[in-house]
Amino acid sequence: MESSPIKDMSELDFMKSENQKLRNYISLISAEMELSQRLFEIQHNFTNSPNLKRLTVPILDRITKIKSEKAVLETELNLN
Repeated sequence: MESSPIKDMSELDFMKSENQKLRNYISLISAEMELSQRLFEIQHNFTNSPNLKRLTVPILDRITKIKSEKAVLETELNLN
């Protein structure tokens, strides 16, 4: 039984899309880990600094956004 070229293309497009989502998900995990490590280092090195909040809030905000983006991809990729 032969499959149609249109069906093959849509399956190929689907696989490409899923692959790209998975790559994005992996990139988000990597970014979250890196930012979490930076956050830990800043908190450790600036424990009593009045600038601690100014330094950490943007990083925490970005980590929150990354977690949100990851949640969307987890749903789309059925990872949850």
